[in-house]
Amino acid sequence: MDGILVAACTVLGLAVGSFLNVVIHRVPRKESIMRPRSRCPSCGTQIAERDNIPLVSWILLRGKCRHCQAPISPRYPLVEALTGGLFAAAALKFGADWALPAFLALTAGLVALAFTDLEHYLLPVRIVYPVLLLVGGLLILAAAITGNWHRLLIAVLSGAIAFAFFFLLNFINPKWMAFGDVRLSAIIGLGLGWLGGGYAVLGFFLAFLLGAVIGVALIAAKRIQRTSPIPFGVFLAAGAFIAIYAGHPILHWYRHRR
Repeated sequence: MDGILVAACTVLGLAVGSFLNVVIHRVPRKESIMRPRSRCPSCGTQIAERDNIPLVSWILLRGKCRHCQAPISPRYPLVEALTGGLFAAAALKFGADWALPAFLALTAGLVALAFTDLEHYLLPVRIVYPVLLLVGGLLILAAAITGNWHRLLIAVLSGAIAFAFFFLLNFINPKWMAFGDVRLSAIIGLGLGWLGGGYAVLGFFLAFLLGAVIGVALIAAKRIQRTSPIPFGVFLAAGAFIAIYAGHPILHWYRHRR
């Protein structure tokens, strides 16, 4: 049954990843994510069903539009593969647990927001609020079915504390923390808090650590300036994923090291 669940989540993740590519492309442009159907951004030709199979179509087409031969961004198969892989990882970690749907929704939301921030330096509320409501609603459902109200309480407190901390940073100096990151912190705090308060602390610590290390490295390599904007949503998502899937051994090591 575990193998079936992992396979099903992988296929679902690939399909969701294909949809996330639409979200990443259209939402920052304030376009509908439902209509019209996907088209080549270069020639405007509607993409046929056979050319819209996650991963497979991009490989068969060698990363080019069938009609105009314009290159198709490698971001498309990357998002699909990443989402499929993370959905599989979630199935392996949670199994047939009622919290699994919430973490699949969290994963999809973080992937969409991370790539949107990476490309547009933007964390749109049209993505943030639906993800927050979906993750929150699914965690409430999981708590109601399993009786894990204590987990839900910690999750809500973690989300509220994270929001308050990031809001304070933004209030002191908006250049330190954009308000999109403030909203995103509530979602991440909520999700990680379900696993435990330590996971939430670890996830945010890793986000700041990754942001600092990579930022300094890029400045040293003269790829960016000290005043250049940083897509911090990418690091928040990365820190959250590391905390979810590697948080237990990290926290175990830290507790026994003290």
